[in-house]
Amino acid sequence: MTMTKNLSKFAWLSIAAAIATILLKAEAYFLTGSVGLLSDALESFVNLAGAIMALAMLAIASKPPDSDHNFGHGKAEYFSSGFEGALIVVAAISIAYAAGLRLLNPKPIEKLDIGLAVSIGASVINFLVARILGKAGQRYNSITLEANSRHLMTDVWTSAGVLTGVGAVKITGWLWLDPAVAIIVAISILLTGFRLVSKSISGLMDIALQPEEQALITDIMSKYSQNGLVEYHELCTRQAGTKKFVSMHVLVPGSWSVQKGHQLVEDIEDEISASIQGVTVITHLEPIEEEYLK
Repeated sequence: MTMTKNLSKFAWLSIAAAIATILLKAEAYFLTGSVGLLSDALESFVNLAGAIMALAMLAIASKPPDSDHNFGHGKAEYFSSGFEGALIVVAAISIAYAAGLRLLNPKPIEKLDIGLAVSIGASVINFLVARILGKAGQRYNSITLEANSRHLMTDVWTSAGVLTGVGAVKITGWLWLDPAVAIIVAISILLTGFRLVSKSISGLMDIALQPEEQALITDIMSKYSQNGLVEYHELCTRQAGTKKFVSMHVLVPGSWSVQKGHQLVEDIEDEISASIQGVTVITHLEPIEEEYLK
């Protein structure tokens, strides 16, 4: 329950930030008529939808294992990040379409000073929230918070590009710069969306743990197998949201007592659990003599 509250509060923070930036960026668009600022405002709607989805999926992912989901509900987080990635792709296409129309029919931009100031305020909010979510995502190993953080940080860079384009229009008077920058922004957003969708698919397909984490497991097991009495094989790893799973067969001399073999695998499980946050270790004990008979 504590973990649920910890992660949910970050989702609520993301929702509040999205609502605030929607209002600010929409005001900036209505003041200026800039299609670049419109593209910025549209992405904030994606932020809001993604944050709401994140809140729902975090609540599901935090549920304990039950009779129908013996390994928990951790994969629900991948639906959130995948959904947000898909929304980003849709937003990028919408932005590119609106920018294309404006490129064909340029219109003057008005009240630039006020509009830019409002948009900068929205970007500051996104930057601060993105940093908070990023740190929380690393701390709790949450792909949902990580996706939210990356999306908001992308929004910050998007806003920087839009503001640069709109500022250039004011300096040069070249109206085509506004939609041109919006198209570049759309392409950048599109790539971010594809990356999020790709990572979500990898998670749903039971992707293995990171190489660094697998190296930790190998290092731990090498200590136990140095004397030649203990070996291991069938090492498998996978990740489901914040939860990680490791399984392996541990081979010991057949002459060992059940108690001695059981104590060994408990020591192995405890050491791996202490080295990798949120991991469940499953071991299967076998007599080492059977391995040599194969």
